[in-house]
Amino acid sequence: MTQPPPESLSPDAAPSTTGARGLLASLWLAVKGSTEDLATGPVDRAFLLLSVPMVLEMVMESIFALVDVLFVSHLGADAIATVGLTESMLTLLQTLPLGLSIGATALIARRIGQKDPERAASAAVQALGLGLVLAVPLAFAGSFFARPLLMALGAAPGVVEHGAGYTRLMLASFPIIMLLFLISAILRGAGDAATSMRALWLANSVNIVLAPLFIFGLGPVPALGVTGAALATTVGRSTGVLYQVYRLLKGSGRLELRRRHLRVEASTLRSLLKLSGGATLQSLLGMSSWLVLMRIVATFGSTALAGYTLAMRVLLFAQQPSWGLSHAAGTLVGQSLGAGDTDRAERAAWRASFYTLAFLGVVAVGFLLFAEPLIHRFTTEPEVGLHAVRCLRIVSCSLALYAFVTVLPHAFNGAGDTTTPTVVNALFSWGLQLPLAWILSHPLGLGPSGAFIAIAVTYGALGLASAALFRRGGWKLRHV
Repeated sequence: MTQPPPESLSPDAAPSTTGARGLLASLWLAVKGSTEDLATGPVDRAFLLLSVPMVLEMVMESIFALVDVLFVSHLGADAIATVGLTESMLTLLQTLPLGLSIGATALIARRIGQKDPERAASAAVQALGLGLVLAVPLAFAGSFFARPLLMALGAAPGVVEHGAGYTRLMLASFPIIMLLFLISAILRGAGDAATSMRALWLANSVNIVLAPLFIFGLGPVPALGVTGAALATTVGRSTGVLYQVYRLLKGSGRLELRRRHLRVEASTLRSLLKLSGGATLQSLLGMSSWLVLMRIVATFGSTALAGYTLAMRVLLFAQQPSWGLSHAAGTLVGQSLGAGDTDRAERAAWRASFYTLAFLGVVAVGFLLFAEPLIHRFTTEPEVGLHAVRCLRIVSCSLALYAFVTVLPHAFNGAGDTTTPTVVNALFSWGLQLPLAWILSHPLGLGPSGAFIAIAVTYGALGLASAALFRRGGWKLRHV
């Protein structure tokens, strides 16, 4: 019988990913880095080649946070609270690199899909320049006002006294964080997730080695306490950025920056600002709501805040693979739309959503069953552990539906529709989560558990709303 021509094959029939040998070969290619055209062809293969390094990258990024908490937890509740409060400030600041990253990824992915790497490289340079212009003054201001910022967030006197150095150094390193976010987004938009992954591996390896050395001291190296954690993280991230810059200048196989790209392009900046403005507002609304939520929890003391910090670190660590899947979905949506294939873009988003739902469902069951022994690996303080276990178990009840919250906003953004996820974020973060957290915690007297319940309710409601809006398909009409 005559074989059908390749064009008649189903777009999802990827022979190279079928069977154990083919799957292993594809996994190895994903980690090694592929130069295949991801804007066309089988969705499953493209998704695999993108998502595997992105998942590994997200896991490595979350290990930064876990390493700090693991070592800092030995210094007591005040030190843990310091890390939690500082991370909440950085979370607010990170709305800028997140917003710029979303815009950069969408713009670069669309241009790569259009087979225009020269304009993609120009967009990358505009994004990096804009990011540094915004990050440097914020770093100066944040480091100068470190103590007042801690006090404004309700930090106890002991936290301010011992944690100001940690906060000052972490805020001063904001330009490094900006570059790490932006270059990773640029590489992901170009489809080169493997290089971004290797940069995080390198950065995290440096951090893991230096964190205990700087925190506890060894030989001629003095014990810097919680400030040592900030120093180790900053050195690790700086190492990762140096590797990223080297790869961009050398050429990653998909994107190569050269001196001719070092110019201001008004049209590209306008497109970038249009996308990034909505994405930044989207991130700002969501992250600032978490800052207010932490302030609500902080009213119940350092132990409640430390427990919440531990639980959310564990949750965020577990969610990192799902963020990798979501970044892959955003890149595939952008590149597919650039190639003019809206059906492929939609198929990629739903595939990523349901893979993520299955993964987070398994994670949720694990947390419900093993929350107590897991949290006790991080702290021996009974009250801190009690709050952390409660938070982990309550939030896990709706964790599976958070798959749609993780993936679909990236699909909207990848399509150039930053308005829909921004409006949805505002309504559910500020209109539901915060009022519900305050009512349950204070008037109804549930204490910190009221805030944890509010998180769980918001996860579920926001997930269902995101899925319903994506299904309507208005994002297909957007243009970058």
